Amino acid sequence: MMDLGLLIIRLVIGLLFVGHGAQKLFGWFGGYGLKGTGGWLDSIGVKPGVAMALIAGLGELVGGLLFATGVGFWAGAILIAATMLVAIVKVHGQNGLWATQNGYEYNLTLIAVAIGVALIGPGAYVLF
Repeated sequence: MMDLGLLIIRLVIGLLFVGHGAQKLFGWFGGYGLKGTGGWLDSIGVKPGVAMALIAGLGELVGGLLFATGVGFWAGAILIAATMLVAIVKVHGQNGLWATQNGYEYNLTLIAVAIGVALIGPGAYVLF
């Protein structure tokens, strides 16, 4: 049962990160694409915005794929955690903990899930 539980966690978290990366990179799923996300990042002082949107989008997309499939699992967990750490430092940290105030509560939860699952391992159900 533990292997099935790990698979569910990996798929949900990993595929949601793929979606967030696709929002930033391609404008899919209601996202703004590189130009729109880059403009927003520029507006909050994260420069150069388009380059940072590309890095964040690739980190989320690739990290999510690696985490979900179990291929390069550790690298995926690190990319997810690193992306969320940057989100805390650059966007959410100044707002305090709680998500109701646009704080870092959710980002911290995702870091804990990625690192916690990475310490346990991907389980038996991996792509390769």
